[in-house]
Amino acid sequence: MYTPPAFREDDPATLRRIIRDARLSTLITATEEGLVATPLPLLLAETEGELGTLYGHVAKANPQWKLPTAQDALVVFSGAEAYVTPSWYATKQEHGKVVPTWNYEAVHAYGPVEFFEDEARLRDVVTRLTVLHEKSREQPWAVTDAPDAFIGAQLRGIVGLRLPIARLQGKRKMSQNRPETDRIGVAAGLAESEKAGDRTVAAMIPTGPARTS
Repeated sequence: MYTPPAFREDDPATLRRIIRDARLSTLITATEEGLVATPLPLLLAETEGELGTLYGHVAKANPQWKLPTAQDALVVFSGAEAYVTPSWYATKQEHGKVVPTWNYEAVHAYGPVEFFEDEARLRDVVTRLTVLHEKSREQPWAVTDAPDAFIGAQLRGIVGLRLPIARLQGKRKMSQNRPETDRIGVAAGLAESEKAGDRTVAAMIPTGPARTS
């Protein structure tokens, strides 16, 4: 991922927050048959390993888990994002030398991926993923709500994955390189958007001196 210094994000807490908020990620592996990618939800075990460990599962019919990998896998997490029109820049009125851009945040996680079929491990991963995404509901659904034999049959149709993170790359492009008057204009413009994602990005626009290094 191309990451100019002004947009580079190295803060561990911020990187973990982006991973958690992304919800759906993309697992990419390099195989003899070329690059293979699968979108899937993953959970981050933050205390397992120096940078954390990712867990999830893929369909057993998905050939990705059977293909030997030539190097570490890559998992892409995309966070908040919004289109930025140059019409919001104060400098548009000054000289007109402005163009559209996109604000976004993303994390790339690299590491060796392990696939497994052990039922106990699979049940644990499925349970943890379910708790993660059901816990905010008033009446959360639990894996134990379904018949045990039914869950067992479902587990036989998936393969678990474990990826200890060896390296993280983070990027937060939130108009840090623009003059303060432009950033104020971008934040105000996004805050008035009908799109919830745009309003989320509006709150992320930094204040203070621009980062140009």
